[in-house]
Order: sequence, then structure tokens, then C-alpha cells
Amino acid sequence: MPDLPKKQANPIDAQVGSRLRLRRMMIGMSQERLGELLGLTFQQVQKYEKGVNRIGAGRLFEVSRILGVPIHYFYENVPEAGGKSTGFAEPESPPVIEFVSSGEGLQLSLAFMRIKDPKVRKRVLDLVKSLGEEADKKE
Repeated sequence: MPDLPKKQANPIDAQVGSRLRLRRMMIGMSQERLGELLGLTFQQVQKYEKGVNRIGAGRLFEVSRILGVPIHYFYENVPEAGGKSTGFAEPESPPVIEFVSSGEGLQLSLAFMRIKDPKVRKRVLDLVKSLGEEADKKE
């Protein structure tokens, strides 16, 4: 029996899943908890977040209610049919979205925002910049 090709995530499903993950992490909700609220396993939530499984309309409505965002939140920056972008706003930078969507990126962002002293924030920023410059020199 021939090997079947691995199922590829539809780009829109991947976008919706990525936004679901970002919002869930921003409010500090676990995959397990979201799964409980939806009557699903955390594995199913993982599949939604990766875009492997498509989220149906009714389920997406429920997810938006649980996460406290409007439905269009999941479709921000998705081009309309014909490749036209909506509105006049420039699209967000994909690397920034990827970074904030990652576990470390979100944790780093949230931790940084909790630093109230502007001098400490500046020192942390300088440290991170210098570490980035060191990495660039080694490449």
C-alpha cells in the first residue's frame, strides 16, 4: 500500500489556529482548560491551533465567546478573495506575529510588560540587543 502524503494545513485554517493559540496564551488559558470548556481533548485543541483540523462555524463562535474576542479576530490580516487586503492599514509583520505566537515570545513579552521601572526595561532591552548582536557576529 503506498504512503499517503501528509495532510497539509490550509493557510486560512492555520491562520485561525495561530490566532486561537495567541489569544489563548495571552489570557493564560491552557489547552486542557479550553478543551474542557469546549467538551474536547487538549489534543483536539492542538490540532485546531496547528490548522490540521478545521474549526467549524459553530465551534469557532463558541471559541470566540470563551476567549472574549469577536469572530473577525481570527481572520485579521487575511487577504480578501482576489488577493486584496482589507482597509488601508499595512499588514502586520509576520515575524513579529510568529514571535509573539511562540511560547517563549509570549512569555518574554508578558514578563517584560510587568517591569514597571523604565530604567530596568531599558537595561533589559539593551541586554537583549547585545545578545542579538553577539549572535550576528558568530554567523
